[in-house]
Amino acid sequence: MSNEVQSGHSQLESADSQFKTGSFAGAEKTYREVVERAPKNFRANLRLGYIALLANRLDDAHKWLAQAIQLKPREIEPRALLAEVWHRKDKFELAAPLLQSIGRKASAKKLESFKNVSPYQIEGEAENTSLKFVMTDPLPVVQVRVNGSKAVNFFIDTGGADMIVDTDFAKEIGAAQFGSETGVFAGGRKSGFQQGRVDSISLSDFVVKNVPVALMDVRRFSQPIFGEKRVDGIIGTVLFYHFFATMDYPGGELVLRRKSKEGLQHFEQDTKGEKHITVPFWMAGDHYMVAWGTINKSRPMLLFVDTGLAGGGFTCPESTLKESGIQLQKSLARQGIGGGGQVTVVPFVVDELSLGDAKEHDINGLYSGAFPLENAFGFHIGGIISHGFFRPYALSLDFIGMRYFLKRGE
Repeated sequence: MSNEVQSGHSQLESADSQFKTGSFAGAEKTYREVVERAPKNFRANLRLGYIALLANRLDDAHKWLAQAIQLKPREIEPRALLAEVWHRKDKFELAAPLLQSIGRKASAKKLESFKNVSPYQIEGEAENTSLKFVMTDPLPVVQVRVNGSKAVNFFIDTGGADMIVDTDFAKEIGAAQFGSETGVFAGGRKSGFQQGRVDSISLSDFVVKNVPVALMDVRRFSQPIFGEKRVDGIIGTVLFYHFFATMDYPGGELVLRRKSKEGLQHFEQDTKGEKHITVPFWMAGDHYMVAWGTINKSRPMLLFVDTGLAGGGFTCPESTLKESGIQLQKSLARQGIGGGGQVTVVPFVVDELSLGDAKEHDINGLYSGAFPLENAFGFHIGGIISHGFFRPYALSLDFIGMRYFLKRGE
């Protein structure tokens, strides 16, 4: 092996190592050096596209992923990532054939149904609106109308992707259905769900037209989690992606501003002089937002911001428990419920939990065994940071600058 080839191989291994640890900026720089030396290196092109997607630089992602597909047309990963690029751009007609080619037929059929129709059309005169929380704990619930229905309760969960509609409620409102797929939920439990679509969702002063949804049994969460208050759906990250959204836990409301540079400027003007903590984040897939945090003074780890952990502020794999010196309270183990059904949960307490410069103490955690997300995206995720951590804050999501703003309540 020549010195030049050895050097290229070493560079690629270095970039891969950086990527696995979540050092995306360093990995990107090194992958670019590999491509300068070897323009047809598949892995470097693929990873440059992936990193651009994580940072929501969609035009860059398209360029690199298209080149990776040219280099290896049969590989699934670059087609899956490029489908996500088109999905985030709401160009469903370009995402659908890619999903079809990788076997996600129900998703492809759903997106194909938007032919000649623009998804996520936001109607209304207002620049922003707010929805009061019907309840804040154990998870925030707001009232919405779907397909012109009466007001119904949806809870907020950034651990969800598309808006989720209860299966029975979907029948009542005439939601379209396109077939089933399988998801992985808490404790590694798998469960099927339907891909669907609704004509509209009314969010106070905004009406969002032509909305892709998932259909699953949401009402089963009503009694065990919400104390008999019936919930008919879930608002997830993909809907928030189309707004500049603030979950104001202390103020008890969800604020939605139009997603634009002007909307962001309005937010910055409205909050001028107020103390905010800014935390950069990246997003894998359609909703897996990750940001740097620490657990009990551990090394920094990427944490998935999933606000839907009822009764807790943190969960993680066994490796993080060990590294952080966390002791499980096994005598207090109980049965819980997740998207995939019942799971055994064991409580624990995190002495100190941080996300960027936001830091909280004595956070209740819940351990449910298997943690499939740990290495699911090619980089390490150390845990999920959730409701119990964010409860003192107004949490704003900026998908233009890929930043969280956290303002602690008085």
